[in-house]
Amino acid sequence: MTETIDRKAHWQGVYERKYEDEVSWYQARPALSLQLIANTGLGRDAAIIDAGGGASVLVDYLLDSGHADVTVLDIASAALEKARARLGERAAHVQWITADLLNWQPPRQYDIWHDRAVFHFLTASADRQRYVEVLKRALKPGGHVIIATFAPDGPEKCSGLPVQRHSPESIAAELGDGFELVEAADEHHITPAGKVQHFNYARLRRRENT
Repeated sequence: MTETIDRKAHWQGVYERKYEDEVSWYQARPALSLQLIANTGLGRDAAIIDAGGGASVLVDYLLDSGHADVTVLDIASAALEKARARLGERAAHVQWITADLLNWQPPRQYDIWHDRAVFHFLTASADRQRYVEVLKRALKPGGHVIIATFAPDGPEKCSGLPVQRHSPESIAAELGDGFELVEAADEHHITPAGKVQHFNYARLRRRENT
């Protein structure tokens, strides 16, 4: 995303105008994300952050499966309000953070960082570098990163904004030598409008000495 875009106003507007199941990235069940989180081998007490989670139902499924330390971060308060309303009383068991990820100062470290469709909006190299800097402050050594972006043959735009498409290998290259690519997967996501979008997923592990 370029610096000329007001990220907060853009995403706040999206979630104020649309229901959570109307946005193109909506998934009724985020099966691949859940599988990759399970593949980390970490227990239900692992600290998980869904970076740019918006109103995603990933948090619902994590709570359903017994995860006890879940954080959802998003730039749009309207998105988080929708998720909290959907969860009802269970929302009290989640940490909610409204912040621009690129300017966020993590108050703690996490075992798993999950990001579906935030990283590909960072079309400027400087923004991707800032993302990695925040990630390194937020993730424990030995922790796992799960990032999903549009694949090289995926859409060139989303929500009216240009994207930077990636392969699992290019995601790993952006994160640098401090991370090891341990698993790659792809997904043909069907939007609520019936369009097919090709995503690539990368699961990486932060090296212990970084």
